[in-house]
Amino acid sequence: MDVISTRFARKAESGEISQMPFHHCVLDPSTPATTAKDVCALAVMTKAPRAGKVKTRLVPPLSAEEAAQLNICFLRDTASAIAKACGTTARGIGVYTPIGAEAAYNDVLPREFDLIPQRGDGFGERLAFAAADLFQCGFGSVCLIDSDSPTVSADVYANAVELLSKPGDRVVLGPSDDGGYYLIGLERNHRRLFERIDWSTERVLEQTKQRARELNLEVELLPTGYDVDDATTLRRLCDELLSGKTTNDIAPNSRKFLATLIAQKKL
Repeated sequence: MDVISTRFARKAESGEISQMPFHHCVLDPSTPATTAKDVCALAVMTKAPRAGKVKTRLVPPLSAEEAAQLNICFLRDTASAIAKACGTTARGIGVYTPIGAEAAYNDVLPREFDLIPQRGDGFGERLAFAAADLFQCGFGSVCLIDSDSPTVSADVYANAVELLSKPGDRVVLGPSDDGGYYLIGLERNHRRLFERIDWSTERVLEQTKQRARELNLEVELLPTGYDVDDATTLRRLCDELLSGKTTNDIAPNSRKFLATLIAQKKL
């Protein structure tokens, strides 16, 4: 399994990474849309996996470098599940930041994924702009997916695509058991779904459902998942992946990396 190195982190911080060639197409919402209207964007929200910049709440028990490596594993597992769900009716997208870090995803996201840069300041604004930009690119529906839930299966993403293909207008939500969501799916661009939300609190899901009711949108719920963003949820992930509670096709990259850390007595 390839992992991020401190050499990559140094290149990213020096700006050298922005000069490296990258493999993915970067979408531009300002150009005429070429995407078929019946295609759903399965878009994972991601920050370039730089040591000390991602998964900082997992330091400790992990080092900054190990946390960045785990972040890459999460992205690979999420992207793999998305790719399996795509078929001809969906496309995988990385919604990334910062601009200039495109090459960071060369060996992380599948070649068939596209990239689109994040914009906006707060988290809600970034989600709202991501949805607007993807609809502007011509997608018929959009799912915004977090990068903290590596155990969500391809079947769940495929179900979201199917629900969004039905006639009418609705929002699809993948609840997290901390009161947030790991996925929000839209058939049309509704910016109000991201407004007046207390982000990073246990009220996010319920407030989003309230915004949907105000817009007279049907709400479809996917199976409940969980985010891995602190030591407690990391232990939960280790237990789930390494105790035979899931099949081997769930989060294989994260499973292998965590097993290595435990074997080295780092967890």
